[in-house]
Amino acid sequence: MLRETAHQVIRDAIVRGDLAPGSVVRDADLAEELGLSRAPVRDALARLADEGLIETKPQSHTRVTPLLSRDVRDAAAVVRAMHELAARTGVPRLTDADCDAMAAANDRFAAAARAGDVDGALRADDELHDVLVRACGNRAVAATIDRYTPLIRRLERIRFGAGGGHQSAELHERLIAACRARDTAAATTVTTEIWRELEDLAD
Repeated sequence: MLRETAHQVIRDAIVRGDLAPGSVVRDADLAEELGLSRAPVRDALARLADEGLIETKPQSHTRVTPLLSRDVRDAAAVVRAMHELAARTGVPRLTDADCDAMAAANDRFAAAARAGDVDGALRADDELHDVLVRACGNRAVAATIDRYTPLIRRLERIRFGAGGGHQSAELHERLIAACRARDTAAATTVTTEIWRELEDLAD
């Protein structure tokens, strides 16, 4: 659908920083750029406002939300809780192939981080954590992570762009080792460390 296309493209532009925090956005300009009518763009902006990425003041402006520490920290706490739940319920269901997939994703993550490829690092990071999310089989967990990840993604880009990938790769290795051992408690503890680090960065 056109609304979904507009939502995805604008959301990605915000997360990548192409639409910078605080920048004013106009539905007519976005519609022309995307080759769409204004209706799906307006719908997309309204949805992004609900998601906390856009703020609208009637008779004033529509702009990308500033990168506020409280908002990011709140979103990171929700994402952390969902990943902890995914670890607690997903680890016992993992197969050896799942663990191998996590290890391969971490190899891609580490290589991308070393090369300064932030987009590649984020893709690999998602692939690694998605293994546990899929294994847990809870659609509400997946939907909640999808809903709040864009709010923290801008901060993740800063972290990985500033050379924070090495520490994350080491945490991933500990997570994978716990998963291979089917040690649910250890995997959950490492998961907490991974996402708590992002909450601390928000401060």
